Amino acid sequence: MHSALNLATPALLFPAVSLLLLAYTNRFLGLAGIIRTLYEEYRDSHDPKILRQIGNLRTRITLIKWMQFMGIASLFLCSVAMFQIYTGWQATGEITFGASLLCMIASLAISLMELIRSSDALNILLSDLQAEYDRQR
Repeated sequence: MHSALNLATPALLFPAVSLLLLAYTNRFLGLAGIIRTLYEEYRDSHDPKILRQIGNLRTRITLIKWMQFMGIASLFLCSVAMFQIYTGWQATGEITFGASLLCMIASLAISLMELIRSSDALNILLSDLQAEYDRQR
């Protein structure tokens, strides 16, 4: 049996989306700081190890952009769904809320991909440290 969506249901998504967008923004700012630091280090040393990280960093920036885009789209569609339900367009509101949930799922999936890329970047650094450790043994 399909139950009707009420105005409170989409409203439950607001705190989750707001926290996710804050987390995504923090990830972006952290990555921007890393990029600035690496840029300065490369200008000083021209270390090729820094260049190995560029592709990964570019991909991560793109992923974060899409995470934020899908999160904002989710919040936007959620707001539209609430308006539609409020004005009596129940069926349209339910479809819009479903689209909002799909955007949220996409945002979380992209976030998972970015997390995997983040660990790949750390593995680049760890492989350098491991090589140095192996040479000293």
